[in-house]
Amino acid sequence: MIEPALREGVIRIAHQAAAEILTVYEDAFDIVHKDDRSPVTAADLAAHRCIVDGLARLTPAIPVLSEESSELEIAERCQWSRLWLVDPLDGTREFIKRNGEFTVNIALIESGIATWGVIQAPVTGVLWHGGAGVGAFRRERAGRERAIHVRAPATAPLRVAASRSHHDQRSTDFIARMGHTQPLGMGSSLKFCLLAEGELDVYPRFGPTSEWDTAAGQAVLEGAGGGLYDPQGRPFRYNQRTSLLNGGFVALGDTALPWRDWGAA
Repeated sequence: MIEPALREGVIRIAHQAAAEILTVYEDAFDIVHKDDRSPVTAADLAAHRCIVDGLARLTPAIPVLSEESSELEIAERCQWSRLWLVDPLDGTREFIKRNGEFTVNIALIESGIATWGVIQAPVTGVLWHGGAGVGAFRRERAGRERAIHVRAPATAPLRVAASRSHHDQRSTDFIARMGHTQPLGMGSSLKFCLLAEGELDVYPRFGPTSEWDTAAGQAVLEGAGGGLYDPQGRPFRYNQRTSLLNGGFVALGDTALPWRDWGAA
């Protein structure tokens, strides 16, 4: 269970990173591309520095693995039983489109498990935090907070999340086998937040993601009573492999849904 002082310290860092992002968002900015052709902006880098520096001061004994970190050898990071897994700006493509659907993601990983996470939406100021065993919460810009829960049992038509910027045929086919659904397009880890709030029921994703894309969302979703599973039904684990790329997954509000019948495997 995360201590209240540590929780609030990380939440403050997420707020600060959001402010750095909005400073860039409100002005013209350049876009460069990494080797994998994914875009990166000054906002990604400013948020990265803010979070890494802030966490180093707050928890100097816990290492930080960020999307914008330099490549780390598996031999080094596999020694970390406890770490922060960070996406400084999740949804860079949405940031570039200026549609507001991007977030700051920070997750605490302990022995491979995302035990707690925080997701900050810079444009709205809304923040979600939580983890299995501690619950999940939505905090408004003004500071008001309420507990959130998934929709269970989920009833038809199921509300299904679709990515704004990433589409893969397998996810499309999976959704088609669900029958009558209500699709909702949404960017970044906001999809996990809507699942946790009961506004969505299912989020299938079989295209590529990285560990920092899902860790905070999984923690919040599990805190709200949901789950994120690989096609074999195993919860995701982190910093356990050479690659930081995830396989496919299905995120559920109601974990009793017959998702295997829809062809995840």
